Amino acid sequence: MNLNQVMRPSNNVNTVVIPVAGLGTRLLPATKAVPKEMLPIVNKPIIQIIMEEIEDAGFKNVLFITHSSKNSIENHFDKSFELEATLEKRIKRGLLKEIRSVSRLKVSIQSIRQGETLGLGHAVLCAKPMLENMPFAVVLPDMLIKDDLNKGINNLKMMRDDYSKSGDSSILLSRASKKDISKYGIVKFKNSSKAKGFLHLTGMVEKPFLNKAPSNLFATGRYIFNEKFMNYLEKTSIDKNGEIQLTNAINSFIESKNILKGFLLEGKLFDCGDKLGYAIANLEYAKTDKDISKDFIRYLKKKTK
Repeated sequence: MNLNQVMRPSNNVNTVVIPVAGLGTRLLPATKAVPKEMLPIVNKPIIQIIMEEIEDAGFKNVLFITHSSKNSIENHFDKSFELEATLEKRIKRGLLKEIRSVSRLKVSIQSIRQGETLGLGHAVLCAKPMLENMPFAVVLPDMLIKDDLNKGINNLKMMRDDYSKSGDSSILLSRASKKDISKYGIVKFKNSSKAKGFLHLTGMVEKPFLNKAPSNLFATGRYIFNEKFMNYLEKTSIDKNGEIQLTNAINSFIESKNILKGFLLEGKLFDCGDKLGYAIANLEYAKTDKDISKDFIRYLKKKTK
């Protein structure tokens, strides 16, 4: 089905692009044969948590920008007849319900192969033929957001709702520590719109040195772009590292007087593409897991005495 048939009206953002073609080198050797997106947070793959966030935000379609080694990601969301029959026979109804929920997400999934990995910008550009001049979101699958205070907040939904009202593109931001600033894309902004609940972004610097950083606010891997943005990405040149950078397209977009809002994250962010971030994510999710939280917290208290 052509996505254009299910993506009206144009002021609604219904499709999310998820780049999953990366090799996950920061988590080797675990990612040698297993996609990093399929690594578990307690007992749930990272990509499933991401997909649940996307479904809860109201999106209808997901485009995986993928690689031949990543088939297990799509397979995870398929119906598993043999497994379901086995669980039914063994009267494992709780597990059966959980397994069925994975394949019953109210999100259509399609995949596009990225022939060669030429950077994040190139991965997003691969989605252009499917988007047909429609607004879209980008979600990076190694950045997990947890509603740590159980407020029921979905940052991505808030961004989507804002776009439906204003038509403005936006990025979700968080504060980086001094030691982490050189790991992320750092934004420049005006203070003038802060009282309205967002920052007016004026530029972005990819992985700057601390003394060159325009702020301590970085992109958390949640973006919403209007239909014009893909044209800027298409015109973005390959950089000295042989990649098409999303950051460069964002700067061209801003320089052409397009509005780009920055919203501040509510909740906890975990960079699961990093060993430490992945370990911390498992710890934090285990502390609130319905099956093991009490025993796990008791164990932690015992170890920290």
